[in-house]
Amino acid sequence: MKDININIKVNKTKIDEEVFEKFDYQFDGTSNFTHNFHFRTPQDFNIGVIYGSSGSGKSTLLKSFGNQKKIDWDNTKSVLSHFKSSDEAINKLSAVGFNSIPSWGKPRNVLSTGEGFRVDMARQLEDNTVIDEFTSVVNRETAKSCSLSLNKYIRKNKIKNFVLATCHDDILEWLQPDWIYNTDLAKMERRSLWQRPEVLVELLPCSYEVWSLFSKHHYLTSNLNKASRCWLGIWNDKPVGFVSAISFPQPMLKEKCWREHRIVVLPDYQGIGIGSRISEAIGENFRKENCRYYTKTVHPQIGSYRNLSLKWRGTTFNGQIRNYNSKSSKSI
Repeated sequence: MKDININIKVNKTKIDEEVFEKFDYQFDGTSNFTHNFHFRTPQDFNIGVIYGSSGSGKSTLLKSFGNQKKIDWDNTKSVLSHFKSSDEAINKLSAVGFNSIPSWGKPRNVLSTGEGFRVDMARQLEDNTVIDEFTSVVNRETAKSCSLSLNKYIRKNKIKNFVLATCHDDILEWLQPDWIYNTDLAKMERRSLWQRPEVLVELLPCSYEVWSLFSKHHYLTSNLNKASRCWLGIWNDKPVGFVSAISFPQPMLKEKCWREHRIVVLPDYQGIGIGSRISEAIGENFRKENCRYYTKTVHPQIGSYRNLSLKWRGTTFNGQIRNYNSKSSKSI
């Protein structure tokens, strides 16, 4: 890419004249700056990022890759209804960590800021997309989880030339872009310089009462069996997930059997694999106690993870449609 010269013109006012005269600065209303790329971007890449401080020319530079798509929402319809098919809706909403199934049926205008950010992103998951001010309107937990989810989806589906502009550097290690152009330093960096951070979740036994922090986020019910064993997931000193299990007697088996009763990951932390891993960790703990552990889910992401994992084994009804839901049943 060649040098990009940026010229910005404003209408000079009396205040401009008075202030700049005090500092002996000659100002005619024009600001000029040039961005010089020292690295040519590949013709076909997955993710590129233009990073820098506010006012450093990110948005202008982004326009050299194309114009941002305008997302129109019909607030008489659910967010699901804005996709081409049910499969596309599920895959793309899951790809941005928007996994609150009841919220899939809501119109865009009633969603929270974080939820709205995620569904807007879901509708832009295609080739040659440019997005300005990426993650500027959401908290940093949502920003990181969405960045990791995007990275996985874009690479898995071989989406090309997806360019983002941001002033936040905390997402870069999660997003893992192929290249990063720093507008403050006029410097290009390659993807190999970045390492994906680990997500280390501590699971602690907890009381029944902890469920109150998570109950409203379970998509089917807020009820919890008081006889269940419960665990709280902690990441960076914050509660992020909850999992519980109840006794599940099987007369034909000598082993004691348990099954997963409830599992919830808070919305800000969805999309980075916490649910699948805390479920698996509890299953492994029961196996160490010489128990058999069962679980079932209708969530496509968790179901796909378990189908590929060597630690889970499908039951007779795994993947079959039963009653009103297609359930993925697994034991460990």
